[in-house]
Amino acid sequence: MVQKKAGTGVKDKALYKRLRSLGVSTKESARVANSSAKTSPKKTSQHSRSIHSYADLKAPELRREAKKAGIKGRSTMNKKQLVEALRAS
Repeated sequence: MVQKKAGTGVKDKALYKRLRSLGVSTKESARVANSSAKTSPKKTSQHSRSIHSYADLKAPELRREAKKAGIKGRSTMNKKQLVEALRAS
């Protein structure tokens, strides 16, 4: 079995290195570095994606977006209606 080098799948490598230099274990450093990367704010490209590509989303995802936007009657709408309502809001 091939062992992975510690820290190769870490999302926030700078934080991982900083924790390791402080003496934190490799597993704990990786856990903290990966969890902090998940909670970071969305990038601008991700925000614009959600605004412009509603057609790429599935109906349940569109319903969640419609709920966030406060659109009434979303549970009975089909995908096309959800996309139109979200673009209009």
